Amino acid sequence: MSILPILQVGHPTLRQSARALTTEELASERWQSFIDDLIDTMHAANGAGLAANQVGEPVRICAIHVSGGNPRYPYKPEIPLTVLVNATLTPTTGETFDNYEGCLSVPNLRGVVPRYTKARIDYLDRHGVAHTQHVAGLSAGTYQHELDHLDGKLFLDRVTDPTTLTTWDNFAEHHRDAFVLRVAKLVAKHGS
Repeated sequence: MSILPILQVGHPTLRQSARALTTEELASERWQSFIDDLIDTMHAANGAGLAANQVGEPVRICAIHVSGGNPRYPYKPEIPLTVLVNATLTPTTGETFDNYEGCLSVPNLRGVVPRYTKARIDYLDRHGVAHTQHVAGLSAGTYQHELDHLDGKLFLDRVTDPTTLTTWDNFAEHHRDAFVLRVAKLVAKHGS
């Protein structure tokens, strides 16, 4: 297993729509090893998720994992390690919330992005087994962010008010406390 370089905004692979994998491809040593590397890279960078095209592979694979020890997102509810292959997302409500997002491919920048409070995710796990998962609250925003990557979108594309853009330090100093209070209500309402 190895740590892969994470592409940064401006790299053309981040703007590609990722292709689906066949179950035969997914079962191969190449892609199983890649999934291990993707997970290791996400953990090494303290990410809440990481999509394959962020490390130069425009295929529909992403990993999500939020644990209480993540220094970038200590306020996020826990999400067990989940590998999503060929995932699709369907909003199950019109209700949205404003999510302050950052991204490993957009270093030192955060901004407010509207996200659906509830969605259904259909995907294959790393072994090709089909799953349907319903996500809600702040966790729903994490899934939407990662699946956007697979469609060639960055959170910057969804920022509706550019005056919300801030560095990580300024987010921590001027915006985090109010944001954490706001999302605590969201988490209490949706349980995640």
